[in-house]
Amino acid sequence: MQNKMFKANNTFTQGNNPFPVTSCGRRRNDGSPLFKLRKTTKGKGRHFLTVKEGAGMTAAGRAAYNRETGGNLKPPQPGGGKRKKSFCARSLGQMKMHNISCSKTPKKRICAARRRWKC
Repeated sequence: MQNKMFKANNTFTQGNNPFPVTSCGRRRNDGSPLFKLRKTTKGKGRHFLTVKEGAGMTAAGRAAYNRETGGNLKPPQPGGGKRKKSFCARSLGQMKMHNISCSKTPKKRICAARRRWKC
C-alpha cells in the first residue's frame, strides 16, 4: 500500500513484476540496459551516432546492448521490408505527437534517423 492515509483495499496487485513501486505507486525501470550504456556520440567506444551522421546507434552500441540484454538489435533497413515500414510509421507518429516538421528543423534526431532509414 502506498500511503497510510488510505484504507487497504482488495484490488488486483501484480505479483511478479520485477520493477519496484515508487512512492506514487508507479513502477520505474531504472534497471534497463539502455540506461547503463554510455550515451555519448564522441570519442572511442561511443554507442550513438551524431545527428550529422544520421542519429541512431553504432554497431558497437548495438553489440553492447545485445550483450547486456541477450537481445538482437539490427542495423537500419533502408532498402525496405517490415522493419522499415514499422519504423517509419512509428517515427511519423512521434513527429506528429511532438509537432516536429523536418522541413523546418532538419537537425532534430528523429529527422536524421528518418533520413537514414529513407522514410
